[in-house]
This record gives sequence, structure tokens and C-alpha cells, in this order.
Amino acid sequence: MNITLAGRNLDIRLSRAARQALEQRQTPLLAEMELLFSCLIRKQVRFGELGSTDATTVSEQLSVRFRPVMTRACHLADLSGTTPLDDFPIANPRPYVPHWLAIDYRQGQWLGEFGYST
Repeated sequence: MNITLAGRNLDIRLSRAARQALEQRQTPLLAEMELLFSCLIRKQVRFGELGSTDATTVSEQLSVRFRPVMTRACHLADLSGTTPLDDFPIANPRPYVPHWLAIDYRQGQWLGEFGYST
């Protein structure tokens, strides 16, 4: 399935297990694609309950959000995600919005990955 996020097409790929788990949910799942700018760049998909007002609805059971973040300083601890993160204001987020998002559900856990076409 495809949606438009910040003016860019996002291809959302759901595994069979993810589709089945979404159908069982009573509330929408939020899949947040986090792009961390720090010493290095880190990509991570975080899952949670829908609470963000700037999320894009994919279906009744799924919404997605792209969130660029940064750390205030560059430390090795930043890589583990233990330091506080600040939103990273990007005037034009379109070039940074991923091309695809893959979501799976295994052993009771949501798994996600996103990327860019070459």
C-alpha cells in the first residue's frame, strides 16, 4: 500500500503476520520512523499507541509518522538511544522522508525497518 508523506510516496509493506495482528487491534498502531542525526545517522522504527497529531493515517488500524531527531552533543551513549532526543526542525523534510517502510509482527513484538531507493 502507498501513502503520501510530506510530499513523497511511501510504500508500506506489511507481512501477513503484521496484517493479522493489525486486524486484532482495538486501537490504531503508530509506526514512527525515527531518523537520528548525531555523530552518526541512525534509523529506527518505534511502535506505540496513536497520540501524535501529525501522524498520517494509513488505515483504521495503522498510522505512520516521520520524525527527524538530534542529540545536543555527540557521545557514544547516543547510539543506544538512552540520551534525550530533541525534534530536529527541517524546513523541507521531503528529501529525508523514506521511500519504504516494512512492518512485521513476530513473537508478540512489532518489527520495522525503513529505507531509501537507490
